[in-house]
Amino acid sequence: AADPAGCTGGVGSALELNVAMPMIAANLLNAAHLLTGAAQIFMDKCLVGLRVDAERCGQLVEQSLAMVTALAPRLGYDRAAEVAKQAQAEGKTIREICLEKKLLSAKELNELLDARKQTGE
Repeated sequence: AADPAGCTGGVGSALELNVAMPMIAANLLNAAHLLTGAAQIFMDKCLVGLRVDAERCGQLVEQSLAMVTALAPRLGYDRAAEVAKQAQAEGKTIREICLEKKLLSAKELNELLDARKQTGE
């Protein structure tokens, strides 16, 4: 109800004079209050006690075909796309295909496929 009321309140404004501003502000504050409560409940009921399985996360990143995007500048788009297609077809990782085809050395792959560098971490 807050969103339509806020939109409707802004429709009849003239320049910076808006008689509905108190209603818009009240609805905005109410929405912020609801969001704060929802975030707290989400944290209490869902996030508390959660543990990260770093090993599994690493496996999933290594198996991701998205990792090939880091190779496109070095291999070119077409060759990188071929690597991704072959990896998917054979159920292998991007790293495995590149090593098999001798496209890049293990050292180069370690540098290029470093997920931390790709995510800015």
